[in-house]
Amino acid sequence: MVRSVREVFDESEAAGRLRVPVAAWRWATGSGLVPAADVGPGGWSRAVVEAADPEAVRAALRGIEAGVAADRLTEALGVPLPILRPRVTASAVGHLVKAGLLVYLGGDPQFPDVHPDQVAALCRRRDLPALLDRHVPLGPDQAAVRLGVRRTDFDQVVRLGWLAPIGSVDIDYKHHGGVTTVPLYDAQEIALLEVVRPSVDWRAVRTIRAGRRSPLAGLDPAAPGGDHVFLAAVARIARVGRAAVVTWRRRHPDFPDPVAGTDAHPQFDHRAVVAWLLAHDKIEVPVGPTIAALVLGEVGGATHRFRLDDPWLALADDAAGEDTLSGWSTDEDADTLAALVGGEFGASLRRLTAPGTGPLAVPGEVRVIERFRSGSGGLRLTLAWPAGLRGTAASGPAGGVVRHGIAYAGLGEGCVCARHDCGGVVPVSWCAEHGDAVGPVLEWHPGGGIRCTDLSAAVGQTVRSAVD
Repeated sequence: MVRSVREVFDESEAAGRLRVPVAAWRWATGSGLVPAADVGPGGWSRAVVEAADPEAVRAALRGIEAGVAADRLTEALGVPLPILRPRVTASAVGHLVKAGLLVYLGGDPQFPDVHPDQVAALCRRRDLPALLDRHVPLGPDQAAVRLGVRRTDFDQVVRLGWLAPIGSVDIDYKHHGGVTTVPLYDAQEIALLEVVRPSVDWRAVRTIRAGRRSPLAGLDPAAPGGDHVFLAAVARIARVGRAAVVTWRRRHPDFPDPVAGTDAHPQFDHRAVVAWLLAHDKIEVPVGPTIAALVLGEVGGATHRFRLDDPWLALADDAAGEDTLSGWSTDEDADTLAALVGGEFGASLRRLTAPGTGPLAVPGEVRVIERFRSGSGGLRLTLAWPAGLRGTAASGPAGGVVRHGIAYAGLGEGCVCARHDCGGVVPVSWCAEHGDAVGPVLEWHPGGGIRCTDLSAAVGQTVRSAVD
């Protein structure tokens, strides 16, 4: 009797041939320690299996539970966790395995064991938030966190037909009602809501107080299959003019066809238009809130760093006004900041880095004017300072205010000082016009913003009066 020789091995047979755990073989193939399946899906040839080093395969295996991996991914999103970002759950790790981003090493497929080195590599990826949005669906409570609203406001979003479940999961609450079916929603669609529904005041929805009626409750849901938009609405979504959308429609044959309306005023399916805009890079998926970074200084010189999520910076138009900055904060940071600015003269803002403006600094009188708890539980702070003190922040992480000057006369060609759009200059010692050997300025002041402009106007008026 001739004994047959096995020529093709599946993962269990390959692990048995090497006398290593199946999980070790899975990691060896997933990490490239041994070649990928070379005889069809899930099949390895005898040559590949026998060429593998059993000791190396066995030594490479190190697994962690899904819950541990989820905690590490959550920490990678930021500490403290930014608003609009729910914690990563153990079930999310299962979805990342299905997406091929992590190797399944065993255990419950919904909550799998994975390799810590691969989790660490995923944590280092700058596109981690986008990967989570793309591959990990969210339950209603997580979806409300991702959108930054109360659960009742998210239920209104579903009622309006703006989101529909893409699946469901059964959760056994044991002694609290037994098995419950929970709908799952696409996280990328949730993240896109603020972009594709520009007519909604999302800031008002996110900051509504507990117990108040949702601003979305008064909106009527679209008729089944009738979520249609005109060209002007498409333009608002893409933040372009209507003419640009008309051009896209003419130049791109794959632009969605109208589903209603007239030739002069066609209507398009909202989801189809959004999908086209995404595919053609006309809109982007927001991956999280914008962040303002603050460095505040005490009277004694010590500095403290803070972060405000989803900041709203309002700069006054005249020096007699007041600038304000609001954003979401943690309770701990809010308490520290309130104590820091609670003195008679407030605190100095050494450096503020916020979207939409250059780095600012304020020499004193920064204070907290509002501490607001929203219905969704978030804490939002509002800081204020006299607009006349607003200045340009000095270079370097510690910041500090750059003091500008207004020159007596117009700047000549020989001036080598740093010039600013506000009209101020920062003299350097070797400048022939404004250096140490000459009277360089009419007045020193915190540089940047409206103060420089006011002084420039005053200087011009003074010169004209002298001439007259």
